[in-house]
Amino acid sequence: MLVLPGLLVALLGWALALDPALEDGWRGWKSFHAKEYPEEDEGFRKETWAKNLRRIKQHNLEASQGKHSYHLEMNHFGDLTDEEFNQVLNGFIPDTAQQPGGMEFLFQELASPATPKEVDWRVKGYVTPVKDQGLCGSCWAFSATGALEGLVFNKTGKLVQLSEQNLMDCSWKLGNSGCHGGYITRAFQYVRDNGGINSEHVYPYLGQDDWHCRYNTRDKAANCTSFRLVKQGSEAALEQAVAAVGPVSVAVDARNFKFRFYRKGVFNDSHCSRTVNHAMLAVGYGTTQEDGKSKDYWILKNSWSEFWGEQGYIRLWKGDNHCGVANQASFPVL
Repeated sequence: MLVLPGLLVALLGWALALDPALEDGWRGWKSFHAKEYPEEDEGFRKETWAKNLRRIKQHNLEASQGKHSYHLEMNHFGDLTDEEFNQVLNGFIPDTAQQPGGMEFLFQELASPATPKEVDWRVKGYVTPVKDQGLCGSCWAFSATGALEGLVFNKTGKLVQLSEQNLMDCSWKLGNSGCHGGYITRAFQYVRDNGGINSEHVYPYLGQDDWHCRYNTRDKAANCTSFRLVKQGSEAALEQAVAAVGPVSVAVDARNFKFRFYRKGVFNDSHCSRTVNHAMLAVGYGTTQEDGKSKDYWILKNSWSEFWGEQGYIRLWKGDNHCGVANQASFPVL
């Protein structure tokens, strides 16, 4: 019985090799994403990729039949199993108990909201280019820097890329764990307590834990004095915060296979829960017309490179707290 798993992989790899188009696709994908494997691992990675590709094609077939509002596409995560992906990439930790000190305040929606129908802070210059966290659970740091970058632009008119590695290396005492996950709010607290954060240029991203804090106070690129928590579960409050403040840090449930391979469209999937595990940045919201129906959506910036989604972004269904998008929203203030 012990040889069966290896035998199964070998048989599946053999079946894959019988399909020249699939074999060419595998080689092209490896070349494009600069993937290389030890000989003993190649067969397993190939079959994992082929399995993911089959699931993607099945979804897109259903989407072409009107069963889904979004499409999928093979990307650089294609050689990972569902379990591997969720262990490595989704590193957001929900902050159920805020740190003492009274630095956080609740941002609650007004009784009579007056917000624009559509908001997109990218066109206003608030948002830096899409970044790539790599195989590291540092999404919390990317979400935090994104909100801080928007704050800096709002105050100074200058768009500066801030250092995720600075947050990863220097906020361990607050409970953050680098590539093994962290809290957005405690990233904001670190910047407040530390009196600043360095730029990406001064403190570049490594994609791994360093454990040695190299913050240089002479090269401070941003600061915050506190942060605000958006009323939990309230999309109305989140909409007002995004409209009034700028980019807001959020978290979603990204365990879903379809979320991992999202390519385009308004993401709306019944398997997406409200138990959040991945940090992103809400940079706006809008409405689209599809099949004669109006669909509201959030514009979320991801940190999985421009090869994911709509050039690194997702349009997420807006209206029912889909994927828990309004459950852990927060933003820094100065």
